[in-house]
Amino acid sequence: MTETSETGGTTGQSRMSDEVWIVGATGRVGRGVTARLAARGLTVVPVGRSRERMAAAGAEAGLPRDTKIVVADSAERIADEIVRERPRVVVNTMGAFAATAPVIARACMPGGHYVDQANDVAAVEGLLALHDEAVRAGSTLVTGAGFGVLATEAVVAKLCEGRPAPHRVRVDSVASVAVEAGALGAALAASIVDALIAGGRRYENGRPVTSRLGADPQQLTFPDGESAKSAGVASGELIAAHAVSGAPFVTATSALAPTAPPIRALLPLLGRLLSVPALRRLAVDRLGRVRVKAAPRPRKHSWGHAVVEWADGTRHEGWLRADEGMDYTADVTATVTELLARGAGRPGASTPAAALGADLATTAGGTFVLD
Repeated sequence: MTETSETGGTTGQSRMSDEVWIVGATGRVGRGVTARLAARGLTVVPVGRSRERMAAAGAEAGLPRDTKIVVADSAERIADEIVRERPRVVVNTMGAFAATAPVIARACMPGGHYVDQANDVAAVEGLLALHDEAVRAGSTLVTGAGFGVLATEAVVAKLCEGRPAPHRVRVDSVASVAVEAGALGAALAASIVDALIAGGRRYENGRPVTSRLGADPQQLTFPDGESAKSAGVASGELIAAHAVSGAPFVTATSALAPTAPPIRALLPLLGRLLSVPALRRLAVDRLGRVRVKAAPRPRKHSWGHAVVEWADGTRHEGWLRADEGMDYTADVTATVTELLARGAGRPGASTPAAALGADLATTAGGTFVLD
């Protein structure tokens, strides 16, 4: 890596190393991405709070014993290290993306690239808001690089190929995830609580409007004959489906949203209570400490689904079949990261299929089932 002084005039791009940093390398997705990128020959650097835990996770993922490790305990300190060391790509798996993504992504600029797995509206919209800044900096920022956003966005893109903007789009995300034993964790707990606070959302006449969390319940039967329920939620899938289709009416459902009528009836009250900052902090802390037992995935496949309708009555439906949801998320993140590290993509901020094309979904291991 070329060393430069602050006044030396060397650009950020010319100072860029060939390193790929994995923030949160000891978590489930972080470990999976680390192993995949190491196997593909990239120079991977774990980033996190505990040197010992990162060294152990790195060894498990196949990194050399002398692998560089960056110890930093906050997004701000990680950003400082990024500015100083200039990695080529930074993968953020630490969660709390609405807060951490802008800080870390801005540190990657100019010239460096950024990837995360955000799926809540605030985080996805916050990263996409950096588009013009990223274009000027020559950096590619990809948010939502995981199962839900890509598996639905890519199907919509395929169904809309060569056609004018549709009138209405619905996307459904149904991940099949095996549960690891252990504490739920603060990042996941915060995501659950914030989803309850945010409630639902949809697009009507091209504008985002609030709706009830758990609205539009669906009973989905998949191409392999299995089935599951899903319901409306404010999510990255919604943002991506609207952007890729240009449809004025868009809804999104997820199997993670509650579908039982008694629970759905209580959600608005629960959301209002949790919007009180002190109650939110308490809920995140208590929920994050909950220990869960290991459990197998409930279905053989994970499914992304889209129904696209045009004003003339034409209707198309399609699916994206993937394996275990968290494994597919690691596959997507690793694939996006490798492509960016090797020079693919164009400057700006976007979701995965918008950045690298709908066929990214199959490159990462999924299979389209289109009508």
